[in-house]
Amino acid sequence: MNIGIDKISFHVPNYYLDMTDLANARETDPNKFHIGLGQDQMAIIPETQDIVTLGASAAAKILTDEDKKDIDMVIVGTESSTDFSKSAAVIIHGLLDIQSFARSFEIKHACYAGTAALQQAHDYVALHPDRKVLVIAADIAKYGLNTGGEPTQGCGAVAMLITKEPHLLAFNDDSVFYSEDVYDFWRPAGHDYPLVDGHMSNQVYIDSFTRIWEQNKKINHTESTDYAALTFHLPYTKMGRKALRAIFPDLPENEQQRLETRYNEAIVYSRTVGNLYTGSLYLGLISLLDNSQLAAGDRVGLFSYGSGAVSEFFSMTVMEDYKEHLTSEDNQALLAQRKRLSIEEYEKMFGEKLPVDGETYTFSDPTDFAINKISGDIRYYNK
Repeated sequence: MNIGIDKISFHVPNYYLDMTDLANARETDPNKFHIGLGQDQMAIIPETQDIVTLGASAAAKILTDEDKKDIDMVIVGTESSTDFSKSAAVIIHGLLDIQSFARSFEIKHACYAGTAALQQAHDYVALHPDRKVLVIAADIAKYGLNTGGEPTQGCGAVAMLITKEPHLLAFNDDSVFYSEDVYDFWRPAGHDYPLVDGHMSNQVYIDSFTRIWEQNKKINHTESTDYAALTFHLPYTKMGRKALRAIFPDLPENEQQRLETRYNEAIVYSRTVGNLYTGSLYLGLISLLDNSQLAAGDRVGLFSYGSGAVSEFFSMTVMEDYKEHLTSEDNQALLAQRKRLSIEEYEKMFGEKLPVDGETYTFSDPTDFAINKISGDIRYYNK
């Protein structure tokens, strides 16, 4: 029995900042962002939206009424939760009218959480093959204005429906894991923005990949030629490219070119969105499926990384007629119709925060899922 991703979609807010505008405002060379980081645009979120609205919007695009009756679990992987107790998953479960007898919870470990959720979904469906699991990876990456991390911000959500006999991709049950206790990126309670050791973070990311790649070859007896493509967690698109090129010295030139071509197809969407934290790997997967000419039976390798640090490498097999079950045109339309913000508009939107004084406030946001009221520090959403 195959188990895997039956449906997949993503959502980002309707606003973006052009990286040339940001570079000019920060008096730096735009090539530092476009080439040095590999980023062209950055998704910006207004105060009336959060990981709940992002996740619900992504999932609503792919779920049918029948799916909602068959879903037994809603798992949200995030490090941008708005509540230290109540999970975003249970709110999304209600907004989407998923059947009541379901588990709904969050998983946290930096950018790895979405993968942990995906693997737990696989295990549940393996035991309950007639049921389904909704996995959402949703995050808002913020580092602050005029900071070193500012050009690597972003936000968005990816939703995946995990089932038996999937239409898109099937797990190969070949996961390899790696853990190392380091402080490359962390956000203690009380901090609005994460603390980052940029140099260490880059190095641990690359080292984690090369170590897990060698372990994967040892355990699963595979080489690069066994994979139609390798996809990566993408805090910025140049980061994944550095990790990929770290294994190039062991590969012939034609193999390097083949993998780099596939990599370029997998970063098309991330270049225009920025960092999704837990969702970054899976936005890259969507981009690969939408922009590559993969064939049924092709194996795709996925490298998931979460600072702190946990990483996992696993692979999935492309299903027959997968192209018929993608939402490529909708994905491209979503990105194309966004509004470009000026620096002034971006900085104003960045600084806006919901009140936390317990009073009642109402908001007007025509988005399908958005915060329309806050009262007693409870967020109420459009449905």
